[in-house]
Amino acid sequence: MDDTADWFGNWNDMVDTVLSAVLFYILIVMLVRLIGKRSTSQLNNFDWIINITVGSLAASGILLDSVPALRAVAAIGTIMILQFVLTWLVLRFDWVARLVKTKPTMLVHKGEFVEQAMRRTRISEEEICSALREHGHTTNNVNWVVLETDGRLTVIPKQDVALRDADTMVHVVKPESLEERETAKS
Repeated sequence: MDDTADWFGNWNDMVDTVLSAVLFYILIVMLVRLIGKRSTSQLNNFDWIINITVGSLAASGILLDSVPALRAVAAIGTIMILQFVLTWLVLRFDWVARLVKTKPTMLVHKGEFVEQAMRRTRISEEEICSALREHGHTTNNVNWVVLETDGRLTVIPKQDVALRDADTMVHVVKPESLEERETAKS
């Protein structure tokens, strides 16, 4: 029995792998073009999972003999269609959007860390301070830091604007105590 590693296989396997890789490359490029920029933009959690799934299916179709390429193509096509349908539903029905999408979350308000939100989102002070440094700020000169749906931290510099008057903050999840203070001021 030959104990040497089979790192080459045979020519038929090599040709099959190359042809499958070309097929999946063309398929994914066409699907991304068809589905649109959303599939490759800043990814929210749901989009990230879909892209990982498509990558895994493509790899299976290219390399695994037990997964025929056409079955992997059918699975990728199905996943992309489901993603398209779900995003269409999210745009048209609020209850679907609430079910699928997360909301941005306020982590800093007027220079103070919002501990409850930080615990819930599992974001540390160090991560927030890193985002502040990246934008050239300190906690003393920011109104808000928001954890966006795609995982980015948005830093909004200090300005003389009340939270209730900031139109871009309408959809952001705010701490309950802050909501009560803002309502009392109205």
